[in-house]
Amino acid sequence: MKVDQEALQKIAHLAQLEVRPEEETELLSSLNGVLTWMEQLNEVDTTGVEPLTHISDETNVLRDDVVGNHLPREQAFVNAPQHDNQFFEVPKVLE
Repeated sequence: MKVDQEALQKIAHLAQLEVRPEEETELLSSLNGVLTWMEQLNEVDTTGVEPLTHISDETNVLRDDVVGNHLPREQAFVNAPQHDNQFFEVPKVLE
């Protein structure tokens, strides 16, 4: 597949990009280079290769949630700029 000037303008319109005329030649060359590379990848034989869902076989080791008083409330509020002795007070971020 090769991108021509008309296809480039359509892609730019769909992506809501403003492409200046002096940028078109370089952009066409770059897009066609990417598409050529993708065509080369399509030529690779992937028969029997399972698709990846994760980049590694590592899995998260999660611990059970255990309720406990690990930090006394008074100690948690020591460095808090604002609190009401029960909750941290933070500035409103949503209207």
